[in-house]
Amino acid sequence: MGVKVSASLMCMDLLHIASEVKILEHHVDEFHIDIIDWHYCKNMALAPCFMESIRTISSIPMEAHLYVDNIDMDLIDLCCESGANIITMPPEIIERQLFHIQRELAKRQVQFGVSLNPSMNMDVIVPYGHLIDRLLILSVDPGFAGQPFIETTYDRIQRAVQLREENHWHYQIEVDGCCNEKYYQKLHQAGADVFIVGGSGLFSKSEDTEKAVQICLDWIKKETLCTNG
Repeated sequence: MGVKVSASLMCMDLLHIASEVKILEHHVDEFHIDIIDWHYCKNMALAPCFMESIRTISSIPMEAHLYVDNIDMDLIDLCCESGANIITMPPEIIERQLFHIQRELAKRQVQFGVSLNPSMNMDVIVPYGHLIDRLLILSVDPGFAGQPFIETTYDRIQRAVQLREENHWHYQIEVDGCCNEKYYQKLHQAGADVFIVGGSGLFSKSEDTEKAVQICLDWIKKETLCTNG
């Protein structure tokens, strides 16, 4: 399909975690784990112990997306030990230790990612763009599902592509928030490499998760093939 698909586990049926995971792992490329502390934004979600449990039943790559006000190496180590393959963090929270965190993740063979809120200037990554493995561009304000898509996301993705090409950087660009069939084609055209699908793009499509994920993937295939054509 030309893009990776990452399922946001915060949005799945948490009463049936094991069965949901076993279905999803056969269809998606990654699991996206939102860790939210009620301080960075007014919501609470998953935790490293959740990832640790998922790792006992699945080997699929997992991204820990930290919406956390106080990020330190204790939390990062816990995420690594719990099975995270990628850890994505707000740069404004880690800016005083960003280079140190990236070096420590590299030692642990865990990818380093940053997440940019919709109001942030894309050029904030210029001093450290060469270090980023994953650039997460939020298409809604952080915190809650169900928000309207912010149309300037397309321009922000295009700027991320431009910066990557001009500087020969290597990061993948992923989009998070209201990622569904209304937007797949334009997101792909803009240059997104990874779609994070949650409530609107995946789990709302059917009460049967097997059917829901197939509907989701069919839409992505259709829209990205249209783009390539």
